[in-house]
Formats: sequence, C-alpha cells, structure tokens
Amino acid sequence: MSDISVNDSVYEANMGDYFALLKPRVMSLVVFTALVGLLVAPVPVHPFIGFVGILCIAVGAGASGALNMWWDADIDSQMKRTAGRPIPSGRVAPGEALAIGLALSSFAIVLLALATNFLAAFLLAFTVFFYAVIYSMWLKRSTPQNIVIGGAAGAFPPMIGWAIATGGVSIESVLMFGLIFMWTPPHFWSLALFVKSDYGNAGVPMLTETHGRDATRRHILIYMLLLVPVALGLGLTSIGGPIYMSVAVIMNAWFLKGSYDIWRRTDADCEADKHAVEINAFKVSLYYLFLHFGALLAEAALRPYGLGGW
Repeated sequence: MSDISVNDSVYEANMGDYFALLKPRVMSLVVFTALVGLLVAPVPVHPFIGFVGILCIAVGAGASGALNMWWDADIDSQMKRTAGRPIPSGRVAPGEALAIGLALSSFAIVLLALATNFLAAFLLAFTVFFYAVIYSMWLKRSTPQNIVIGGAAGAFPPMIGWAIATGGVSIESVLMFGLIFMWTPPHFWSLALFVKSDYGNAGVPMLTETHGRDATRRHILIYMLLLVPVALGLGLTSIGGPIYMSVAVIMNAWFLKGSYDIWRRTDADCEADKHAVEINAFKVSLYYLFLHFGALLAEAALRPYGLGGW
C-alpha cells in the first residue's frame, strides 16, 4: 500500500480506498443485469462457469471505474460531488489507479475468454474500452450527448451474460441492451434538473449546462418515448411473458407520465415546489430497471413449471 502526502501529513491507503476506485454502486447494477442476461438465456450454464463469468464482468466493470477515475482526476477535484474520491482526495496515487485498472481489466478479459467463450470476452473488452476511452477520454468532455452515448457501456452487461450462455447475440440480448441504453438519459437528466452540479466549472459539457433546462426537459421526453417501444418489444420475445409485460406497461406508463409532466414545467414551477416532479420521476427511474430485469428473472424461474413465458 502507498503512502500519500495529504496536507503535510502521510496517509496510508487502505483496501477501502482501492475498492472505492471500482465504483461499487455502479458495479452492483452491472452484476445484476449481467446475471439476469445469463439466467434468462435458453442455454443452461454450469453454476461454476456462471459464477466465474459474472465475477469477470464485475471485475471488468470495476476496472473501468478505476480507469475513469484516473483520467477524470483533474475534473473530479473541481466538483464537490467527486472531490472526495480516492485520487483527488490524495488517498490513492493516479499511477496506482491506472495500474489497477489495466491489471484488473486484462485479468477479467483473459479469464472470461478461457472460462467461457471469445465473444463474451470481446464484448467485455469492448465495454471497458468504450467506457475508459470513448466515453471518459473523448465524449464526456466534447459533447452534451455524452451521457447518451456513454450509457452504452452500462448497457452491455446483460448482453455479455447472454453471450456467456449462448456464445452469440440475439434480439433478446440486443433489446436488453437497448432497455438500459434508452433508460440512461431520462434517468440521469431528471436527476440533473434538481441537483445543482458544477460540471460547467469543471468544463464538462453536460446538457443542462450547454443547452439549458428547457432543452433538457424536451430531451427527457424524447428519450422516454423511444424507451417505451424497446421495453414493450422485449416483452414479446422468447424471454418475455405476462409478468414482464404487466410490469413494463405499468412502469413505462408511470415513467412516461413523469417525463411528460417534467416537459410541461418551467423553472418557476420547479422553484415553487422544490423540484417535486423531477424528484418523483427520478425515484421512478430507480425502480424501473430493477423491476424490468426482475420480471425477466421471474419469467425464467417459472418457465420450467409452465407458468412463465407466453
């Protein structure tokens, strides 16, 4: 472990500091959606192989987080929300974060290739590359659509889980990818509308900073309208069924109503009720993915008993 100088004192980094580099909260969503992708696939997977596969996806996601923190250390230090992260706070040296990210990503990709198949390993490698290079190093600082395109990195895990089981890609895995990809913008931007950020001071062109709050509200509604057919379409595939479709109809109607209400509002409305509508829409978005993927899992669990699926 390293000794980092902080305010003329010496701080010895501990395991908690290194673990924080891996963005464990993000990793939990990655693991859950990847596990669902693996379990709903039509090909059974040996439990040990499945465990190794999910472990590799989790480690790869953590490695992406470490590489992102290494690259973004300069802007993280300028924002209150991220100033306490291991690198800007001085608890972990930038070189260590880079080494950890490269080592863990290499380990996860190679092990996944050896334990499962090369397609799954390729998808994991592309996910790490996409998040660390295409999103972090390029898109995040160059376009207000950064969160849209960058959301692809978080959408690949169920596709990787499916590839572990089947060795291929199908309409089901593509739509699971699409569900997360299209969900990310309305989820993130509804949060951005009521959380005061300092992205502008850090030079990050987030949509709320570059185009204003009215444009952000329009974008939320547009992406929500694009999300609905993806979510419902997934319910018509081989992994869908009445349980999933019921959840999808209710949750999409709820989230769409919230997005429509956001679109109709003005800054004065938001100040008057302290962003109550935006906060409610964001809370719905938190349940949205969990319930959709949970419903897919329920369909798969009940299918052997003739109760799941169409």
